[in-house]
Amino acid sequence: MSTHRKPLLVGFLVLILILIITLPLYARESDVRVLTTVLMYVVLAVSWAMFSGTTGYMSLAPAAFFGLGIYTMALLQKELPFFLIIPIGGLVAFAFALLIGLVTLRLRGIYFAIFTFGLVVFMTEIIQYLETRLYNRHGWDITPIDSEILLYTIFGLVVVTVLAAYFIRRSRYGLALLSIGGNEEAAEHMGINTTRTKVLIFAISSAFMGVAGVITAPSLIYVNANIAFSLFYSFMPILMAVFGGMGQLYGVIVGALIFGYLEKTLRAQLYSYFMLGFGIILVAVIYFLPNGIAGLVPMLQDRLGRVIRRLRKGGQGEQHANT
Repeated sequence: MSTHRKPLLVGFLVLILILIITLPLYARESDVRVLTTVLMYVVLAVSWAMFSGTTGYMSLAPAAFFGLGIYTMALLQKELPFFLIIPIGGLVAFAFALLIGLVTLRLRGIYFAIFTFGLVVFMTEIIQYLETRLYNRHGWDITPIDSEILLYTIFGLVVVTVLAAYFIRRSRYGLALLSIGGNEEAAEHMGINTTRTKVLIFAISSAFMGVAGVITAPSLIYVNANIAFSLFYSFMPILMAVFGGMGQLYGVIVGALIFGYLEKTLRAQLYSYFMLGFGIILVAVIYFLPNGIAGLVPMLQDRLGRVIRRLRKGGQGEQHANT
């Protein structure tokens, strides 16, 4: 990032921070809930891009780990306090992703994507079966928690997730991930243990999704397997990351903020058409902006630079003509 853009970005982040911290002071509770949901999508999108955006592996499993977090909250809410369940949800998702990654991350391409898609469907069915057999019920009531507490908690998770993604990308481990995404065979020849590297980042990113599930659960009040493991939570982070631009971390964040707000507002008002609208927007972005919104910034800078150079040449030409 160029030096003259850094103060602008820092100022924007400070403005967002102030807005989120002060929002409960003047906004309606419904607005607080909307922002909480939007921030949840930021966590899911950044976590997904942390793995898929660097390695090139298309994971359709965010809903599996997000749902695990929700069910961790549902099962432990009467036994443990909320803030103790949060890290437990992350550890459950981390351990499960570690196990799944060891088994599946030797698969590549479409095979891995199909497996992760099937994983979400399988977990939905198996949990419905276990609920019926073991508990003789279908779904769980979850005790609500104050919306301001949920907002500040999910915002703290956003900060941790973004910082983790930022420092991972800039570390030697991040270079190893990018080399896997560029050419996995070449990365192996360079001495990188590609399987171990992929499994670890898969588990780390999944842990953030599990924590997001724990924090989101109280706002749902009631959950069952179809709600917790909805494929919607798998596809939305992908749409957000592609829309914003996976090449830049800020692109993923912006994409999640925009799509998250549109999803929360349009879904209530135009339920039958909002997914169609999302699809049209996504197709348009892929066609006209293959690098997402983040790719629009250097494109505009390049065009503006050309205009400035032409104006300068025109001004120099007039000066020579006058002399």
